Amino acid sequence: MASTSAEIIAFLLTISGWVLVSSTLPTDYWKVSTIDGTVITTATFWANLWKTCVTDSTGVSNCKDFPSMLALDAKIACLAGLIFILSGLCSMTSCSLYANRITSEFFDPSFVAQKYELGAALFIGWAGASLCIIGGSIFCFSIAETSNSPRRGYAYNGAASVMSSRTKVHNSVPDKTPPKHFDKNAYV
Repeated sequence: MASTSAEIIAFLLTISGWVLVSSTLPTDYWKVSTIDGTVITTATFWANLWKTCVTDSTGVSNCKDFPSMLALDAKIACLAGLIFILSGLCSMTSCSLYANRITSEFFDPSFVAQKYELGAALFIGWAGASLCIIGGSIFCFSIAETSNSPRRGYAYNGAASVMSSRTKVHNSVPDKTPPKHFDKNAYV
């Protein structure tokens, strides 16, 4: 009885932990910073896994979404790839151990109880585990390739007129002014 109650408590705790961890993904405030000054210049900077924002004292927010998961810090992205690989290995191990038990009972001539064959869930588990391992490996190697290449700056030439860049007149004489280079964090 003590074993059953311990398993129920462990199951409830792990499900509660899974719900809490899952609820952190859409939460906005992973990191917060405040600049205090006068009422007009007070601003709050906050960010999560998907975007970074600034909110002024009037409550107006200006947000910039990250373009992809690859825009995350390389250490965090590589850690995510390693977690995918680890979860795939754990799933592969559990499916393989269960399949080993089924096949050893099936081929054991002294086993007299009901004999079972491998079910579809095991094959789905193996396929999912393989995809996690392959995807995590590709993700880690793609991070390694992008970290070795130099960072590119983005060139901004500005609009030709106040009206719109669509009404830009293409001049036959090229502009001799060098383009302005901005880093990826020049949005604020």
